Formats: sequence, C-alpha cells, structure tokens
Amino acid sequence: MHKSVALAACTAALFTVQAAPAAWADRTNTTSPTKEAKGGKNGRTITVQTKVQTSVNGDTRSARTGNLSSADSNWTPPACWYEPAFSPKEIEKTVKAWRGFGDGVPLFEGVGEFVGDYLDNRYKKGKPYKDYNLDKQGKGMFWAAAINPNRKDDPEASACDKQPFWVDEAETPKEPLAVTPEVLAEYAYDELPVPSTEITMAPQGTTKVNLPTWVWLDKAKFKKVSVTASIPGSGLSATTTAEPVSLSIAPGTEDAETYPASGECPIEDHRIGVPRAKGTPADTDPPCGVKYLRSSGDGSYDLQATVTWKISWTSTTTEGGRLPEGRFGADQQVEVEEIQSINR
Repeated sequence: MHKSVALAACTAALFTVQAAPAAWADRTNTTSPTKEAKGGKNGRTITVQTKVQTSVNGDTRSARTGNLSSADSNWTPPACWYEPAFSPKEIEKTVKAWRGFGDGVPLFEGVGEFVGDYLDNRYKKGKPYKDYNLDKQGKGMFWAAAINPNRKDDPEASACDKQPFWVDEAETPKEPLAVTPEVLAEYAYDELPVPSTEITMAPQGTTKVNLPTWVWLDKAKFKKVSVTASIPGSGLSATTTAEPVSLSIAPGTEDAETYPASGECPIEDHRIGVPRAKGTPADTDPPCGVKYLRSSGDGSYDLQATVTWKISWTSTTTEGGRLPEGRFGADQQVEVEEIQSINR
C-alpha cells in the first residue's frame, strides 16, 4: 500500500475510532445512545462520532412514531458541524498508540510510524500546535468534524473538511459550521418523534358515493412533543418543540369534496376532527371529512392524511426562535361503492 494512501485511510480512521474519548465516558444523561458518524470529503476528512445526546420530553410512549419532513423544500437540518472532541492528552495518547500500527504486517509495515510522524508534525512540532497543547490541558478542547447520522449521505455532509482545531475554554469558535444552540435545535428537529397519522373514518370499511365520511385522529396522541439536544459538559443545549396545528386531507381523486372545503382540518384542544356519534343522520356534514362523488370501482382511492406541526426552539444560553413547519402523513386505501337501491 502506498504510504500516502495509507495516511488518508488511517488518519480518517484514527479519529473515528477515538470518537468517544474516555474523558466523556462518564458524563451520562437520560438520552438515546450517541450515533456513529462517518464520512467526509473524498473519504479523507477526519470525523468523529457525535457526542450530541437527545432526550424526549413529550408523551409519545403509546404512539407509533415517524420523523418530520420540512414544509420548506429549501431547508434541511444540518448535515455536519464541528464539536468538542479531544483533550490534549487524548490526542497525545492516540498518536502514540498509532505508532505501533502495522508492525509485523507486510502490507502495513511502517504505516503506523508514517501516520504518527504526520500527526506529530501537526500537533506536537508547532505546525500549528506544540506538544499537543498539553500546557492547556483542562483549558479547552480540540474540535473536530461530526456528521449528522441522519444525513450522512447528503452531499452537504462533506462541507466539514477541516482537521481538528483548538478552541480555548468558554470561547466561541469563529468557524461558521461550529456547533451552536441553534445547530443543536436543528438537529433535534430530525429527532422529533411524532405519532402516526392513521385516521379513523366513519362509516368504517367501504364508504358510499355522495354520503359524507367522517374523519378524526386519536386525541390522546396529538400533543406537543419536545426533544432536547445537548453536548454534555459543554454548556451547549437546545430544546425543539413540535405542536400539531392542522390535518390536511387529499382524497386521492378529483371526484370528491372535503370538509372543510380547503381540506385543512384545524386542531383544537388536541382534537383533530370529531368522532361521529351514534344516531347521527348519514347525510350530516362532518367538521372534518370527505365525500366521494364517484365509485372506486374494483379498486380504491389513495387518501392522504398529513399533519402539519409548528416548530419552535429555546435555549438557556441564547434567544430561540422558529424553525420551518414539519409534516408527517400516511396513505390509506378507501373503497367507495354506489348506494344500492331496491325498486318495487
């Protein structure tokens, strides 16, 4: 293996393997596990497993969940960022460990020393850091690129292509892609668990031409849900909250009418639509529903039900704000048949 090729492969692996330094191992929270993040420009970017942790504060235990998609097609959560990754001692320890890599293996013989020399040149010999910044132990961290595990295949994931760089404690990096509360809030957007949008209809099963079909969703599921994203020990955190605001109905055919006419059923007191009470006349218009004007024949119509969620975020260290509305929906097959009449 050519040493320059080995360098690219090994240095990329180097910091990925060391993605969760021991210094952070005992800083726990009620969170989901950290996720492995790999990738980078031409496969050579040094990346780390993100230490961002998330906790869900909403009541979604009984709900099947999905992830929101942005209503703004021009906006997506960040694909990568830079975050605190290594202490000076962790950099030093890792470089020393790599000097033994490849010993006794013909294909990799000498690669460890080559990688070690490269890293020492950068982090020990003053180009640009001296002695791994050991004199600053406890006074800052080396920040490294981390890739959003939900978006590791996005082209934007290659934007964080800088080598790990030093940031003094309590200082804000001048790097535009450095993690901030707002970046954490946008990441939390990707982690929001929202309930499934499987609607209930009356009449159940096959519906009839020219008779209203009532539509509603389980009131208990549609409440605010919040996700807090944080980097333990850094003082950086943000909470993103999703609140349901409306249900959109698309009947799956132009031969239909919706209630209301806009097809947008507002959410009031966590309620989306109203269950049809027993004894309600069949031709009564529902507050939320659909009326098919033509039979579906031997097939069915693909009714789409989509809930729109209003998204906001807050932080204890900076002013929060709004993020683009999110949407999550589901399709249901609806069979529609003609009303049978009996002639006497």
